[in-house]
Amino acid sequence: MIVSASYRTDIPAFYAPWFLNRLRAGFAEVRNPYGGPPSRVDLRPDTVNGFVLWTRNLAPLLPHLDTVQAVAPFMVQYTVLGYPTALDRSVVPAERSVEVLHRLAAAHGPRVGVWRYDPIIFSSLTPPAWHIDTFGRLSEALRGAVDEVVVSFAQIYRKTRCNLDSAAAKECFTWNNPRDEDKRALLTALAPLAGANGQRLTLCAQGELLVPGVAEAACIDPHRLSDLAGRALTVAAKPHRKTCRCAQSRDIGAYDTCPHGCAYCYAVQSRDRAKALYQTHDPDAQRLGR
Repeated sequence: MIVSASYRTDIPAFYAPWFLNRLRAGFAEVRNPYGGPPSRVDLRPDTVNGFVLWTRNLAPLLPHLDTVQAVAPFMVQYTVLGYPTALDRSVVPAERSVEVLHRLAAAHGPRVGVWRYDPIIFSSLTPPAWHIDTFGRLSEALRGAVDEVVVSFAQIYRKTRCNLDSAAAKECFTWNNPRDEDKRALLTALAPLAGANGQRLTLCAQGELLVPGVAEAACIDPHRLSDLAGRALTVAAKPHRKTCRCAQSRDIGAYDTCPHGCAYCYAVQSRDRAKALYQTHDPDAQRLGR
């Protein structure tokens, strides 16, 4: 079993003590986001094949990664965007994330970290030319630290639209969901920038937009985890979305618990609620959220 921690919230940034406590306990409870009783996820070494950590700030967990590795091999899906504060209200500066990714590679090798430049938001603050320039600078800064960069274009879920509309009204910008041909044009411009810095450009769960030089992403990647483990991992292919190529995993996070405040967030309906849950969170609890 691969454990995802977590695409529902940023566990490394905000809940590292809780995660380490759950590893010591050997299990975590997970709230059912659709109702019903919580489930129990076994976190013992003889059950877990690997961990996929999703984050925008690995620094709080960085000194404790040997504890994670003692249970199972891990990889990190690390989002670094460099967006203006109107879109990313309280995310650490991109330069700090770049530094942490280099430290991660120095300690655990360049296969551990995967850079995520997603979601790509088209707005008056971040037009295509802005993305090309910013992506190019970040790609160059991350040369040698990662060998893959995953991109995707924002999926406009109900929460995403509400959060974007609210931020746009408050910060006086506009946003749009462009035509597929405009998205493909941007991918065509980004692919050689990544390639020049030794990074493979992959696209997450949007295969209809593929262009030459861009491959489909497998964010829950048993092949990368096998390389890191030094042995083949056998994991069923059962992605959490029909359009993605991820292997089967169990996520131990909870929605509405991430206080980053990203304007395009799909996992938080109310930042005030997320902040309140974070501030009252018990690191000894068996599960995140309520």
